[in-house]
Amino acid sequence: MVLVEKTVEILRKCPLCDSCLGRQFALLGKGVTNSARGRALKLIAVMELHQRHLSGDEQARKCLEELAGNGVVFAATILGKEVTERGCFICRGLMSRLDELARQALPELEQHEYSTFLVGVKMHGDYVEREDKLRAEFQLEYGESIKGEFTREVGKRLAALTGKKADLEKPDMIIIFNLVENRVEITPMPLFIAGRYRKLVRGIPQARWICTECGGRGCERCNWSGKMYPTSVEELIAEPILRAAKGLEAKFHGAGREDVDVRVLGNGRPFVVEVKCPRIRQLDLEELAKTINQHAKGLVEVTGLKYGDRKLVRRLKLMSERSPKKYRAVIEVEGPVSHEDLRKLEEYFKDRVIEQYTPRRVLHRRADKLRRKKVYEVEVKPIGERMFEALIKCQGGLYVKELISGDEGRTTPSFSEMLGRSARCIELDVVEVGGEV
Repeated sequence: MVLVEKTVEILRKCPLCDSCLGRQFALLGKGVTNSARGRALKLIAVMELHQRHLSGDEQARKCLEELAGNGVVFAATILGKEVTERGCFICRGLMSRLDELARQALPELEQHEYSTFLVGVKMHGDYVEREDKLRAEFQLEYGESIKGEFTREVGKRLAALTGKKADLEKPDMIIIFNLVENRVEITPMPLFIAGRYRKLVRGIPQARWICTECGGRGCERCNWSGKMYPTSVEELIAEPILRAAKGLEAKFHGAGREDVDVRVLGNGRPFVVEVKCPRIRQLDLEELAKTINQHAKGLVEVTGLKYGDRKLVRRLKLMSERSPKKYRAVIEVEGPVSHEDLRKLEEYFKDRVIEQYTPRRVLHRRADKLRRKKVYEVEVKPIGERMFEALIKCQGGLYVKELISGDEGRTTPSFSEMLGRSARCIELDVVEVGGEV
């Protein structure tokens, strides 16, 4: 048997534990551990050598003595000798410590709420180099890596100890066994809470706005708060979620953003809050929504909270550019505006492509580039001789204020251009944001 001959050849040269021997033939046979595979190979090899020895083959006896000298218990027993304990050539006893190592992770894991985990390992390159050397010398081609076996077998032990499941795709917890520094590194994966928010008042930015004068350190301009505005949509929503999940920090992701003076009404704007290093993952989302809304005190409210993932964050970014939005704008015109003017405005901006350069008001923080966005529909009604209200349905990413004013020709066509006189937006609300969260 070639397999037996190869096993004898290896064990005569160097001592291997059951796991490290079995791992060299891991792709042969299924449903058995490398440790069991290695033990079986040793037993079969010794049985064949014993048979040859009983037939008077002195070379077989010499092989048995060499195997016994390299720690093969079966060979030592046949020869009536004390087994010689020798360290495994590859793992140096590592694979015999898997139970101990798995238990090292338990104290830290017990501080976290999780359902699934993924095991990783950092080890000295010597382990891999010794295994590669063995495989090259004996031309072994059916093995797996020591890292692969370590993570799988420790994962089995952790599953048994904790009652949790290993998950290679979307684990709640990453557990790294750092054998180089002899410690276990526990990293909870981020928790994602998605929903929609309505901003019910003007004068609140979406994100925390650091004071431009002091850079957040605190000064007279910001009343020593370090912020341009007392609060933000981000703070009102993310802080209660962060507290509930007992995380280290929270990051707010929105499907686009509105200006400070713009309300978000209607179905609200989709958002995702990403909580880093959460200790609690199972939250009562209905109760959490109530807590957020109480915390916001009528400034902001959230609806439809649910769990998300990183893919949802990426989809949210695409949604901000691709999903249609509807705005309500109150517009003041320089001079009287007639019903005929408004009718023409509606007709002209039906399915109209708008060319916009980055507005002057945001040029200090955004690249100056040309955007082409579409206005799908405009519905208008007069509310005075020089004022009217417009419902504007358009593609995400369109700057609506500049659609109205023209921004000194940087947006074309515009309401001002079409009416032949200056128009400006004096009040703006987001009333509908398309796309599913």
